[in-house]
Amino acid sequence: MQIANDQVEAIRKFSRFYTSTISALGDAYLESPFNVSEARVIYELAHADEMTAQNLSKITGLDPGYLSRLLKSFEIRGYITRQVSPDDGRRMLISMSEAGEKSFQQLDQASKVLTAKILQSLSESDRLKLIDAVQSVQALITGEKDNHRTSYILREHQPGDMGWIISAHGRIYAEEFGWDETFEIMVAEIAANFLKNYDAKWERCWIAEMAGENVGSAMVVKQADGIAKLRLVIIDPKARGLGIGKRLVEEAIRFAKRKNYHTMTLWTNSVLLAARSIYEGYGFTLLESESYQGFGQELVGENWLLDLKR
Repeated sequence: MQIANDQVEAIRKFSRFYTSTISALGDAYLESPFNVSEARVIYELAHADEMTAQNLSKITGLDPGYLSRLLKSFEIRGYITRQVSPDDGRRMLISMSEAGEKSFQQLDQASKVLTAKILQSLSESDRLKLIDAVQSVQALITGEKDNHRTSYILREHQPGDMGWIISAHGRIYAEEFGWDETFEIMVAEIAANFLKNYDAKWERCWIAEMAGENVGSAMVVKQADGIAKLRLVIIDPKARGLGIGKRLVEEAIRFAKRKNYHTMTLWTNSVLLAARSIYEGYGFTLLESESYQGFGQELVGENWLLDLKR
């Protein structure tokens, strides 16, 4: 298949940009005593219990002759030691020396500082987009399963997130349970009151984000002195089965305990079987239930409680 020249040039342009950004050009990578190839070898040695020259060549893709000269240079400079394998006298094991470990730590720290500097120049949203993008590049080139599409992060709410929470509740409950717009109105009122009266000392909202997209939420509000309330827990259908709901509830409970709340309450409905299962799993007990007409349905509302001091 013939690849269009503009596609080839787009990749080459990015490659030049990236190598320049991370200071990969020149003889000193990140102002260290190593060039790029040497830094790669040092990294692999630092993260392996035992290594041979043959394995290093396979992992790094370096020519065996070039790698042999590189390792000889490392040995002369005191960065590595070699010894015969106790299991196979034909194998020579390569290990990092104390000087090599020290040089690697300095290199690793410089890399972290540079990466953090790049990320600090971006907003939280743009950082997440960048991480998602580089993970996509890796998955596409290696052919590995795009596992990051099933991974997620939890973060605190940002401007615009309450709009998503309201929309998600309205859409999902209408699709799955046939609830009408009065439910969305109720959620909007809860979200508006949270923003209007938000007390960061006692309250928190978490957003679950997957591949740069909101897929879940939960919030803790102060109901009374010593009593926290869990509200607006929801998971988008496309993100179910990943443990996000449990993680959100777990994070909410951990926050409440850290703030020395003695009790956590929540209100839900009997038809929400998956949610009820999560609450029971974390020790919530059903206090009372009551039938009511709401959201265009005949429902059974439930009040649950968790003793945080157990």
